[in-house]
Amino acid sequence: MNRKTFLGGAGSLTVGLAVAPVGLARRFGGAPVAYVTADLESHVVVLDLGSAEVAKRISTGPGPRSIESVHDSAAVVAHTEHGLVTVLDAATGEVRAELDGFGAPRYTAVHPRLPLAYVTDSEREEVVVLHTGRRSVLWRTAVPGPARHVGIAPDGRTIWTALGTTAARIAVLDASDPRRPRLVRTFKPPFLAHDVVFAPDGRAVWVTSGNQRRIALYARDRRVLREIAAGSPPQHVTFAREKAFVAAGDDGTLRRHRLDGQLVRGVRVPAGSYNVSFGWGRIVTPSLSRGTLSLLDANGGVRGVHTIARAAHDACIVYGP
Repeated sequence: MNRKTFLGGAGSLTVGLAVAPVGLARRFGGAPVAYVTADLESHVVVLDLGSAEVAKRISTGPGPRSIESVHDSAAVVAHTEHGLVTVLDAATGEVRAELDGFGAPRYTAVHPRLPLAYVTDSEREEVVVLHTGRRSVLWRTAVPGPARHVGIAPDGRTIWTALGTTAARIAVLDASDPRRPRLVRTFKPPFLAHDVVFAPDGRAVWVTSGNQRRIALYARDRRVLREIAAGSPPQHVTFAREKAFVAAGDDGTLRRHRLDGQLVRGVRVPAGSYNVSFGWGRIVTPSLSRGTLSLLDANGGVRGVHTIARAAHDACIVYGP
């Protein structure tokens, strides 16, 4: 699940993509596609966002749950109930690697510049560092609880993870050594936390609730800047540059906020649309209960709802071939 605004790849490519991502990408061909996990059918659906047609179905191991894009070069899929992580090649849509040695892998955050993915393992109570280019595990950081949702700062130096689906504590990791993050502290949020997402300007971390209709906006030093009203828990967040979008799957709503938390508007999406992702000027939210994928523009306007599977748990957007 890509829940951040696009930040580009490493090295010289970073500047070019940040300035004009779509234009630069078109020079090399390709088109934006959504990768969506069909967890009841053991595959990942590739939906062309231009035609809204299914371009491919990538067979995977059983139970693909979460998915996250890694700089448009790869996608990391967590198979929570089977202790497996799959690395997909974003350009070809092929399986690069299947990595075992996990207990219950949950969600993934991606370093803003390096090909590193941080996968939470709730059973083993770890944050696991993957090198997606080498397709290998580099490091495991122990945390004091069942790590679930995870977010990384835009500078890549800080990681937060909620220790559970309704978490009494949030763990803070120092990632100044990105290959070996270390636990520095935990803290107690004002409610039982669910999702943790850093805003793209780095000024706030949005922490949603697993049991209340509230969201807390935190400063990096863990001060609560503001609390705002939200839809039914659990809520999930993505950012489209200067806009925040909050999905409340039980309500079937997607709300657009300013980065200061001010509500701008809300739209209806199918019930069960819990996770939400932004990339390449589009927003997607899959429905776990309806098997649909809702396509929205960068302002949150619904452009279409498409049935793609029996259940669709998570999605990310990549620039495909």
